[in-house]
Amino acid sequence: MSYEKVLQATKIVIGTKQAVKVLKDGTASELIIASDAGTNVTAAAVKLAQDLNIPIIYVDSMKKLGKACGIEVGASTVVIIR
Repeated sequence: MSYEKVLQATKIVIGTKQAVKVLKDGTASELIIASDAGTNVTAAAVKLAQDLNIPIIYVDSMKKLGKACGIEVGASTVVIIR
């Protein structure tokens, strides 16, 4: 279900560092986190999204999330931009 959101989104940002930037600038609508990603990698984005009341959706696989983003490697963090 959340993989479909990523596939249908017109604008996304992949990666924790980029996600944090987008969350800070206020254009994020949702944060998607792969459950199998290390919390040390995703913690900053999750904390910021919680502080800003941005919905956080967890998916089961970095590999599937990366595929949904159209990249060949796994993705731990993806932001859907408004």
